[in-house]
Amino acid sequence: MQTTPIHETDISLAQTLENIHFEANEGGPTIGELTNAVGDKGFGVLLMLLALPSALPIPAPGYSIPFGVAMAIIAIQIFIGRQSIWLPKRIMAFRVHPRLANKMLKSGATFLRRIETLIKPRLRWMHSRAGHSALAIIICIMAILMMIPIPGTNTLPAMAIFIIGVSMSEEDGFIAIGAIGCALLAATLSGVVLYLFCREGPQAAAGAKDWIKAQLGFSE
Repeated sequence: MQTTPIHETDISLAQTLENIHFEANEGGPTIGELTNAVGDKGFGVLLMLLALPSALPIPAPGYSIPFGVAMAIIAIQIFIGRQSIWLPKRIMAFRVHPRLANKMLKSGATFLRRIETLIKPRLRWMHSRAGHSALAIIICIMAILMMIPIPGTNTLPAMAIFIIGVSMSEEDGFIAIGAIGCALLAATLSGVVLYLFCREGPQAAAGAKDWIKAQLGFSE
């Protein structure tokens, strides 16, 4: 397995994802290898990568729980002000299927290419020590919601984490505010679905989830 570390801090987020390479015939990268490959971009880019399978329309059954655990651990480290990423060996050793890894990197880079002109450092108070602590709490909550074993409820939480990752990487406080709005929407949707699931059963929860997502313009 070979990954290409990214050390330059002046390249775009899309280029950062495009510059991560691995040998597809060796079983795909581990989370540890992806962590090493993101280089100086650190927490933000790793959050983006881990959120991508659920945030974008990429079929990835079985990944929401290990990725959710990893993001919750990262959130705790952001909250306490840790400067480098640490993950348990078992999480670091979790291997991503090469086809999924390719889709993650390609889809993420394509999306970022489309919006990169909108991303710039601004409202930097959102990325103060206190701001990062608040965002870390949101990341942790969204990661927990991602791990709830009800199909379809992990998309919006993952999108919120992905957007937070973008904002942290580029110190864009405006995007961070947008991420908070997405997180509130995700929490509302998950709350409604969970309530109906507990009260009425899976069919009622699925119906409510599909209706809400249809109104918001999302599809499975």
